[in-house]
Amino acid sequence: MGTESRYRFYVVDDDPIYTERMRRFLEAAGHAVTTANSSRQAMEEILNRPPDCLLLDVMMPEVDGLQMLKQLRNNSDFDSVTIVMVSGKAYEFDRQRARSFGADGYVTKPIASPDIVEKLTRILEDRIMLSFWGVHGTLPVPGPKTVRYGGNTSCVSMAFSKGPFFIFDAGSGIKALSDHILSTYSSPFRATLFITHPHWDHINALPFFAPLYMQGNEFEMCGPAHGDIDIKSLLSAQMDGVYFPIKIKEFASTLKFRDLGEETLEMDGVRIRTLLLNHPGTCLGYRVEYKGRSLCYVTDNELYPPETDFFNEHYRDRLVRFVEKADVLITDTTYTDEEYPAKIHWGHSCVSQVADLAARASVGTLYLFHHDPDHSDDTVDQKLETAQKLLRSWNSETACVAPHEGLEVRI
Repeated sequence: MGTESRYRFYVVDDDPIYTERMRRFLEAAGHAVTTANSSRQAMEEILNRPPDCLLLDVMMPEVDGLQMLKQLRNNSDFDSVTIVMVSGKAYEFDRQRARSFGADGYVTKPIASPDIVEKLTRILEDRIMLSFWGVHGTLPVPGPKTVRYGGNTSCVSMAFSKGPFFIFDAGSGIKALSDHILSTYSSPFRATLFITHPHWDHINALPFFAPLYMQGNEFEMCGPAHGDIDIKSLLSAQMDGVYFPIKIKEFASTLKFRDLGEETLEMDGVRIRTLLLNHPGTCLGYRVEYKGRSLCYVTDNELYPPETDFFNEHYRDRLVRFVEKADVLITDTTYTDEEYPAKIHWGHSCVSQVADLAARASVGTLYLFHHDPDHSDDTVDQKLETAQKLLRSWNSETACVAPHEGLEVRI
């Protein structure tokens, strides 16, 4: 990063030990830092020269952090300043109140690790952290043939620096996500789980998601109903005491359920669009849009090749419009082209049709996903090479990646 500072921080807290610790952490990362232990003094200096990021303690004498926040948000000169509240108060009431006053983030004390710098940088840059926790399909396939990409089934998360946390599907990869949340996030933790469809490889690891058992956490579970069976019943039926010893009512967290069809949702400033996919039963694809960026999660889905009797041009064009110009397209690439004829009508796509979809839609990066359980790391490599060659031959600017478990991408 060099000797030049990336951002200008101003830290306001009546605790000099805290302000000095934050100075050390931020300066070690190459940032410029000003500190103040008096909120009145800080207000005068901030008004004269607004920083890139302002850290305000909630509980301060003279003028408390929320009062300062409210005053600054009424000043148009501070529209571009990122303001993060810092407090030992972890109550959801205080978090919501800070958000309602215009805070961009809320960090809880104690802060004893330089990891705080990474969190603050993410809030400043307002990036989406896309993480892959399981990339295979149908059933988990751990072992020596899946070491590089991983053998867990579908689970992807999107963490927004200013609030929402989205989880897509609850395949066996959600166990690694569970461990990550427990080690990284403080309680209470809030998230929305989007289920594509209730086939087992997309829901049956839900009982192993430990944050569900913690009081104070809140989760909304969204997905398609199947006829008269709503998403709550679909998820809880696998935990009825015969198939699993713990019933869903024993989760200690607060749960909400929402049945989805083809529709558009707004959640905490994020738009989520859905599309019915070509797969046995009711299956939804998701498009997430936030401040000019878009990420599509489209699995499971069968794209019939044009040479087959089942090719549906209208459906293909609808799907192209749905994913068009997305920064990220994560989509079902279960089969090689050679395997597909024997697997037709199984509800999954082959690599050439997925590459064609990405090229037609001019997506930024195509992520090959939901691999057949018989596919080894070498087979995934072959599918990746095939997709990349096809895209190059069409002069497409779409990049292509085969994600592995644990891959994190900032969008």
